[in-house]
Amino acid sequence: MDKTKGALEAEISKVLTNWEKSYLGRGSVSVKSDILRDMVVVVLGGVLTPAEYAVCQDKEGLLSVKKMRNSLVESGVEEIKEAILTITGLEVVSFYSDLSTITGERIMVFKLSEDLQSKL
Repeated sequence: MDKTKGALEAEISKVLTNWEKSYLGRGSVSVKSDILRDMVVVVLGGVLTPAEYAVCQDKEGLLSVKKMRNSLVESGVEEIKEAILTITGLEVVSFYSDLSTITGERIMVFKLSEDLQSKL
């Protein structure tokens, strides 16, 4: 692999930011990607809108926002998996994601078919 770990992480962050803007209509405030063994862990900050924070004040609203946001991400995850494959050369075998309605951060974990970190 010709690229450094940092270059790959930056490229993944850029692709996810662009995907958010084009697919979801707005991007997060910050994105940080880390390659760890056979995983890519991404933390997206500033995901929720002020209106979503307001809705999250009660349990029903909180669950509603989490469900809707997770559905939106899951509906477009194949496009992200293809981008990760293009950047890393490795297939994404599983995807995990959760959203904090307190901090407004989303965590995404892409489990790869091989240990990418050892190849860098």
